[in-house]
Amino acid sequence: MRNLLQSGRHFAAAGGLMVGIGWILFAGQCLAQTSGTGDRPVIGVSEVHENGAAARSKLEFDSSDARLVEGFRRAKAQAMAYVFEDDPVGPWYEAAEPGREAFCMRDVAHQAMGAHALGLARHNANMLRRFAENVSDARDWCSLWEIDRFNRPAPVDYESDSLFWFNLPANFDIVDACHRMYLWTGDRAYVNDPVFLNFYQRTVRDYVERWGLGLDQIMARPRLLNIRGIPGGRKFQSARGIPGYDEGNHDYTVGSDLVATQFAAYLAYAQFQETRGDDESARAFLKKAEDVRALVDTRWWNEKEQCFYLRVGKDHNLEGRDAGNFLYWGALEDGAKLKSALTDAGGRRVEVLYRYGDADAARERLIEIMTPGHSRMEYPEIPFSIVGTVVNGTMGINIAPSSALLSSVQGNWVEADIRTLSGLGSHVTWAELRNLPIRANLVTVRQEGNRKTTFTNQRGPALVWYAAFPAQHETLLINGKATKARVEKAALGKTISTVRVTVGAGGTVTVAVPE
Repeated sequence: MRNLLQSGRHFAAAGGLMVGIGWILFAGQCLAQTSGTGDRPVIGVSEVHENGAAARSKLEFDSSDARLVEGFRRAKAQAMAYVFEDDPVGPWYEAAEPGREAFCMRDVAHQAMGAHALGLARHNANMLRRFAENVSDARDWCSLWEIDRFNRPAPVDYESDSLFWFNLPANFDIVDACHRMYLWTGDRAYVNDPVFLNFYQRTVRDYVERWGLGLDQIMARPRLLNIRGIPGGRKFQSARGIPGYDEGNHDYTVGSDLVATQFAAYLAYAQFQETRGDDESARAFLKKAEDVRALVDTRWWNEKEQCFYLRVGKDHNLEGRDAGNFLYWGALEDGAKLKSALTDAGGRRVEVLYRYGDADAARERLIEIMTPGHSRMEYPEIPFSIVGTVVNGTMGINIAPSSALLSSVQGNWVEADIRTLSGLGSHVTWAELRNLPIRANLVTVRQEGNRKTTFTNQRGPALVWYAAFPAQHETLLINGKATKARVEKAALGKTISTVRVTVGAGGTVTVAVPE
């Protein structure tokens, strides 16, 4: 269980590549819809920006690949055009259909990494807390699916506590997002604020029970539960507890994304409990996460087709082919089934390609999404996710939790590991990301191919950095001096070599593979 606690989705990568939340939708959901806005960001889609003045971010990206640079520039400009400050809801950014002046749970969970990188940690904390404070017994422990700038349930998705729109993966997705944002910010509110703690506990306990999501119930649950009134044609009645993010199919009872997000939430909750010193609860929810993973590995595996199923149908038979949900939320055991899943569905999501070491394919897919006319760039999730994917995937900068259980026995223990592993692939000579916020620090990272990384601690106290490189190397060069490397196993039988480096305030350190 310790390995699961220390790694999870955040550090479970093949070839060491680790990717955070950035969710870039695959063809059919995103690429088939074009905006026609070309190079111009959509500014003023929300009436809040009456003067069309966008917020500004210090994050900068440069590279030998001009297409990556230009795509990042467009995504950054578009994302920042959706950032707002002075509204009743507090600091926020659009995370829903443009023009609704609102943010929904699913999109915030998937935009949070890009938003953090752009310097919007305050906005993330406020929006995530708004979801946390709205969890309610009257809504069967659901939060509000979508909140508008007036701090109200968005009218398009809410009529009353009996009649509202809600996709069941959302509570789980937000718990996972809160933990990821804690790792990146170090903001203790995520760990100690009673509002957050109540939301986490209600989600992994009461919400699971109320919606029939326990492992002894989930495979046989009905599609609709907790209906208020006589079932019929009333607005939202059949949408109050959709068992997945798929809103087009009205028959299935459990989607693979519901199971995958449940795994991620259990793991996040266990890590929160360990941080709080509750080892018993941490172990209990690690076991729950392992049990979900075991269910996926057995019941959700289609031996004949060598793929994972997509959903449980209305007759409670498993059907379809998973579109990468289990891969995206890190719910799969390493091994032959994971490899088959990558072959079957891995190429649909840029994050998955980066995470499991296919950097060239990931870059090609990312550039396609960045290209005007090839993606719906005015939909907020797309530009924010591009930024997040450049950080976690292209640059390979990620943060992994370090088990608090080791703090009393490891003299060099730190709460969160900052890790880098280049995702440039074979077609990009170099790339540099500047002014990236990591906890109390602001950093610059420069990757040169996959053999040299330079890390600058621009602002903040000394920090610990793990520089990683693909393959097995006996030594790595720290500022030119040979240092024994640690060889680690990664997914799919790959290995990486790492060194632990302390980077002082204002310091710069270069780690390279010997020639």
